[in-house]
Amino acid sequence: MAKKVSKRLRELQQKVEDRPYEPLEALSLLKETATAKFPESAEAHIRLGIDPKYTDQQLRTTVALPKGTGQTVRVAVIARGEKVTEASNSGADISGSEELIDEIQKGMMDFDVLIATPDMMPQVAKLGRLLGPRGLMPSPKGGTVTFDVAQAISEFKAGKLEFRADRSGIVHVMFGKADFPATDLLANLKALQETIDRNRPSGAKGRYWRSIYVASTMGPSIQVDINALRDMKASDVA
Repeated sequence: MAKKVSKRLRELQQKVEDRPYEPLEALSLLKETATAKFPESAEAHIRLGIDPKYTDQQLRTTVALPKGTGQTVRVAVIARGEKVTEASNSGADISGSEELIDEIQKGMMDFDVLIATPDMMPQVAKLGRLLGPRGLMPSPKGGTVTFDVAQAISEFKAGKLEFRADRSGIVHVMFGKADFPATDLLANLKALQETIDRNRPSGAKGRYWRSIYVASTMGPSIQVDINALRDMKASDVA
């Protein structure tokens, strides 16, 4: 059965032309089409020329968004001894050791990011089935397995995000709020593009970037001219 499109979305879709937009123009249009009754997020949907079923074509990394995410990020830390105190003193919302692992096993999920120290990973491994599907499993690649818990907490609170390509090679990332200035959204989108380029999987062959669309949470998709975005200098959009 075809999904019914609301009158509001149909009207918004009519504002979007079927063409790639210059990056700043696309983000200004995203703001204009964010008309829901709640603060919408700005999302990027990027199709890459990779096949993640091969290990050398997988993309999983982090990006530090220079203008932040616009969200309050709840950070939990699993550590031992003084590292638990360090985490608590550094702004962790939740911190603990084996007892925190037990709470999570019982269904406690009051966090957006989970950081673990390397010595706790053998015990954290038992949470894989719970955390994996939610994208919350700590990993060295994601910057969430570290002894430097203070630095990690600070970075994730300030706008660092972990992301990965899904099984079809598409990256879905929230890169700010629709009420950010368009120039701030552009700075974040540029940081995301540079991160994806810098972490190009070794097995990626041929054309790496296939398409990039942006949208607000409840708004229409807007195609971005990827070449124009890549040609910009980060210093020009900061």
